[in-house]
Amino acid sequence: MPSPVPSPAAHPYAYPYGQSPHVVIAGGGVAGLTAALALHAAGFERVTVVEAAVAIRPLGAGLNLMPNAVRELDALGLLDALEAGAVRTRELRYYHRSGGLISREPRGLGAGHRWPQLSVHRGHLQQVLAGAVRARLGPGALVTGVRVRGVEPLPHGRTRLLLEHREGAVRGRASLEPDVLVGADGIRSAVRAALHPGEGGPPWNGMLVWRGVSRMPARAVGAFMLIAGDDRQKAVVYPMGRPTGRRREVLVNWALARPADATCASAAERLRGDWNRTVPVDTFLPFYEGWEFDGVSVPDVLRAAESAHEYPMVDRAPLDRWTRGRTTLIGDAAHAMYPIGSNGATQSIVDARALAHALAHHADPAEGLAAYERERRPVTTALQRANRERGPEVVIDLAHARAPHGFTDIRDVISAEELAAVAGRYAATGGFDPATVNQGSPYEVAVPAV
Repeated sequence: MPSPVPSPAAHPYAYPYGQSPHVVIAGGGVAGLTAALALHAAGFERVTVVEAAVAIRPLGAGLNLMPNAVRELDALGLLDALEAGAVRTRELRYYHRSGGLISREPRGLGAGHRWPQLSVHRGHLQQVLAGAVRARLGPGALVTGVRVRGVEPLPHGRTRLLLEHREGAVRGRASLEPDVLVGADGIRSAVRAALHPGEGGPPWNGMLVWRGVSRMPARAVGAFMLIAGDDRQKAVVYPMGRPTGRRREVLVNWALARPADATCASAAERLRGDWNRTVPVDTFLPFYEGWEFDGVSVPDVLRAAESAHEYPMVDRAPLDRWTRGRTTLIGDAAHAMYPIGSNGATQSIVDARALAHALAHHADPAEGLAAYERERRPVTTALQRANRERGPEVVIDLAHARAPHGFTDIRDVISAEELAAVAGRYAATGGFDPATVNQGSPYEVAVPAV
């Protein structure tokens, strides 16, 4: 049982009039909104999220939430609302581009977890989180249309946050001096830039990514998640909702990756971290003609796309420090990683819960942030490095290296033991192996009565 949360008025870091500390979260994405809810659940009464977008809209494509993240969202009372617009991922299949099945892995409940793995549209997840923040913390807790334009250190570990408010052509400026500042402002984080000046932009690995959402008859996409390819290009396709309507259609998420050619490279260099560049599907469709896996036609999925977005595959180099005084980083601001292994949003959610737990159990917020970093930074650093080495998708590279023209039986190419070792090692690194997940959340906080 965790120790009681220290009363702010009972320690030398007491806040005015006995109030709980004011925590400002820069960024209203998955990491920032989950952090606000986790802090509220841990007894923090003054939490403000500032978000540059003028409104929280259901944008983006799909993502997978691993069981360790679903466990934490369940602890926050969000699982039912989330599942209303998601689907439980029951199986993951890896294929060689020739059509050969490399492996099939049960996921979520089928793999022995107490919580499912969920495939969900990012917009639905963000809407659920934003709605819960407004309902639980009050409508003023989430302030949109406010961009961070600077961060200035103050004595005693505090920070002055410089903000710019935009409403049409009208702009206003303001500043805040919160007791705690959490940078959840993504891969181009202004808070991170203040902590690590001169770091520069996200490094590009030379790969282009195309992402989008299609609406397809359920029978055309199966009930599994597939990852297919060779040593040059890959495709990921999975349903992320239940069949609806007379035609029993589902939303399908897809993501493709291959090296940029010379005509794309210069543009890609300019667009690092820009997730909103739309391109015609015909731009990349020819690269995937003939790709079909157990009845799922990748070209058919692409032709049904509502839109397509192109961006360079970038990440951030692991940091040796996330925290300075009462300022820290979470989510992509701390550890943006390649979109491999379904760990971006997953680790952001776990960050948020770990952060709230650490702050609740340390009277000095600087000590709490340091404890949070000691726990989370080694885990996410290991994942960042693993993803740079292709993570669990390395089995596709192995299959192609050993049988570039395809195979009849994967056991002639890769042993079952080697496949299991790759999957198990990555799950353990990310903390979503059944043994770890099923112990239950380590981040519950016993909040004393007010």
